[in-house]
Amino acid sequence: MRLIVFLGLFLPIMLSGLSVYFFKINTKVLKLLVAFSGAYLISLIFNELVPQIYYAVDHIQHEHDASCAHGHHHHSTHHVIGLLILSGFFLQLILDYLTKGVEHGHLEHHHESHHNHTANVMSISLWPLMIGLCLHSFLEGMPLAREFDSVELQNKLLIGIIVHNIPISIVLATLMLHNNIKRPKAIIFLLIFALSAPAGALFTNLLGAHFIADADMFFKYTMAVVVGIFLHISTTILFESDQNHRFNFIKFIVMVAGALAALIHF
Repeated sequence: MRLIVFLGLFLPIMLSGLSVYFFKINTKVLKLLVAFSGAYLISLIFNELVPQIYYAVDHIQHEHDASCAHGHHHHSTHHVIGLLILSGFFLQLILDYLTKGVEHGHLEHHHESHHNHTANVMSISLWPLMIGLCLHSFLEGMPLAREFDSVELQNKLLIGIIVHNIPISIVLATLMLHNNIKRPKAIIFLLIFALSAPAGALFTNLLGAHFIADADMFFKYTMAVVVGIFLHISTTILFESDQNHRFNFIKFIVMVAGALAALIHF
């Protein structure tokens, strides 16, 4: 794992989380940042990650076997990729029950009455929340265990994770602040969360290097699971309606900008 990958996974979480203790967070800006990240992720999924996975799988299979029997195995591998993407989608659905939607930028719970609508910062059960977030982050970091076929693609995935993690860490720190979690304890929990993705990358690198016979295919499989997780998060973000289902032009522009940002080549 490159140093830049570790710093990209670690520093944004710590800095954005700690910022809550020094600056007042505007919830409208936070929601726009979440919308941008959701659009970035879904654009990255369909324009970069999914095509790259299937292309790489085809390339690996052609290298392994060019016989007639290869066609059946090739077809089966494509099905495995599809099932892993679907598994990642439903795995994130399970994690949502632990995190209460913090990955989607959920900060408030709503009380409705016949006369008004109010929203408050929700109370949290810290340990289930941390378990869910750390598992989520651990899985996200797994595909970054080694160099991609394209450094550009790895950088895009890293940026996607960074953009996605910034609002998560802000929401997490805000929830701990409003639930009277003492600052030293909150910093420790932020530190654990920040180290979860690098831990996922290091763990996967260890498995691929010492315990998995076909490391290249193994990394493609981990990427497929992460694509499923991203697919759940991004669609949940993008399809959550504003209150009263009103069209939000600024949010729409931010989403378009997020989708286009994932297409920029650098």
